[in-house]
Amino acid sequence: MIQEQTIRTAVECSGVGLHSGAPVSMRIVPAPPGTGIVFRRTDLDGFEIEAISRNVARVSYATSLMKKGVLISTTEHLLSAFIGVGIDNAIVELDNLELPILDGSALPFVDLLQKAGIRKQRRPRKYLKILQEVEMREGNKFISVQPAESYSVSYAINFPHPLIGKETFQVELSNGSYLRNIAAARTFGSRADEKAMRNMGLIRGASRENCIVLTRDGVENGPLRFPDEFVRHKVLDLVGDLALLGKPLLGRIVADRAGHAMHTALVSRILRDKTLWEEVTLPEENHAAASSYSSQAAAGSLL
Repeated sequence: MIQEQTIRTAVECSGVGLHSGAPVSMRIVPAPPGTGIVFRRTDLDGFEIEAISRNVARVSYATSLMKKGVLISTTEHLLSAFIGVGIDNAIVELDNLELPILDGSALPFVDLLQKAGIRKQRRPRKYLKILQEVEMREGNKFISVQPAESYSVSYAINFPHPLIGKETFQVELSNGSYLRNIAAARTFGSRADEKAMRNMGLIRGASRENCIVLTRDGVENGPLRFPDEFVRHKVLDLVGDLALLGKPLLGRIVADRAGHAMHTALVSRILRDKTLWEEVTLPEENHAAASSYSSQAAAGSLL
């Protein structure tokens, strides 16, 4: 039987929030079986917010959680890293409202978790297995989840920029493919949109060191890590947002220009209707085919 996992030892890092620009220190500590991922605001008497769908606060350019008025912002990159490395249980301590953006990808978080090491726990891991197809549409945006024996994603984007245009990427999130193909993909933004976004109180912590900066006809701070890094980052965000299901997924996701709001809306739609899914455990021999939840503790940096 596949077991739940946590980290072996506490690890920490510091940086600034992408949107708030606020300095923040973050520490990740091991947690008992059945805990899930829990954020703890050390600057607010250790107030805890579970990384689950009912705590989703607002979703636009990032996914934020809120409980009793206490906010945790820009959670998706770290949650994505937990999925990619295979961590079920951890406490994430923060001394401010927004997670550090670091280099704009999930890779620094992956490296941090690998440095901590992975420890199996004495509790069978429960997966959320999709039984019926669910789809959502909003204009030209689309997302669906279909029954499958593993976790896979097919994502399409279409941006009016000569370097992006229409990009598609498909990935089976197993056998370390998240670490090889998704973790290093960085967030991105345009110089043309910068002033308007800053006036909205967004991207105050953005810099050439933590995001891909697009100019009118190119990249200001290249080279890209992947030719299609933009759509790969959308997959990274999707994996982090779907972590709010609270259990690893067995299903095939198909998305076209979906974004954070549709990702989290799909999570809510799935959890509202218990006829759409069942909880299952898996034997060890199915581990590789099941999902990206395989131990990658021995892997090094991917860059």
